[in-house]
Amino acid sequence: MPGAIYAEGLVKTFGEVRALDGVDLDVPEGTVLGLLGPNGAGKTTAVRVLTTLIQPDSGKAVVAGLDVLKQPNEVRRSIGLSGQFAAIDEYLTGRENLQMVGQLYQLTARDAKRRAGELLERFNLADAADRTAKTYSGGMRRRLDLAAALVVHPPVMFMDEPTTGLDPRNRLQLWEVIEELVAGGTTLLLTTQYLEEADRLAHDIAVVDQGKVIARGTSDQLKAQTGGERVEVVVHDRDEIATAEAVLAKHGLPGTGPEGVTVEHHTRRLTVPVTGGAKLLAEIIRDLDGRGIEIDDIGLRRPTLDDVFITLTGHAAEEREENGAAEAAGEAAAGKKQKRRDKKQKKEAVK
Repeated sequence: MPGAIYAEGLVKTFGEVRALDGVDLDVPEGTVLGLLGPNGAGKTTAVRVLTTLIQPDSGKAVVAGLDVLKQPNEVRRSIGLSGQFAAIDEYLTGRENLQMVGQLYQLTARDAKRRAGELLERFNLADAADRTAKTYSGGMRRRLDLAAALVVHPPVMFMDEPTTGLDPRNRLQLWEVIEELVAGGTTLLLTTQYLEEADRLAHDIAVVDQGKVIARGTSDQLKAQTGGERVEVVVHDRDEIATAEAVLAKHGLPGTGPEGVTVEHHTRRLTVPVTGGAKLLAEIIRDLDGRGIEIDDIGLRRPTLDDVFITLTGHAAEEREENGAAEAAGEAAAGKKQKRRDKKQKKEAVK
């Protein structure tokens, strides 16, 4: 039986850019799916399709048991959405923004006011509650937008890179809010480029590139595909790099060989994928010492987000900006009508 969020064969093109190329997703109720991928991979397009902001060219999508194409209004009443950019009215105060959202969800004026007060406290915005949003900093606007997505308690939430622009304290606070939501039964689709965020929050992770889901699994499973653990060594003398490379190749994963050791000559840093943990690290230190190789630093680390991206997609997270720009431009054009409808609804709610 399909989960709370289900997509099958989603396709969406913007001109020559195929933003979605047959995407399949299935998110069980009460769980978090982390959607990872480089810029322009199709993450935001997938979110916009699933939240009825744009229509796919083909494919099927069901959210909270409702068909996205056939029942868009019902879907909107059942979801919460926080997009990449803060969608707030700069000429309203923080409190007025939240009360307006509450009234759009058909809360009574009293309930909307009460809920706004709760969220302003929860996101440390109470002191600025009666200032116009245009006076807020970027981080404050982001927090206000996230609060607006939580005015009601929807069974399904979509968060598109929600912690971008937040400082570490506010990022941790948002993580706590998300964990509380999920513990209460909310289903969440989260796009992010922070692996630590996916590590902490996501039950499952799907990696998207060029509009396709190219890998899926837990964070540990995805990291294992990049070689699991890695040993990094910084030698003291550049002339000892070749000898250290031979030592690391011997201790690397079976079949690694010298070509499997990454060497950065300008920093004198060598990296090799390994398995064996701290015990193997001690062996490598003894071996290097036995060869008389002086080291400035050595450590055992797990793959970073870029390691996962590079292994699975062949490029780093920051690349493919041109596709991301084309995707964003196409979405902007496709979303103009929806923005006009939203603006009209906001005016009516304020009245």
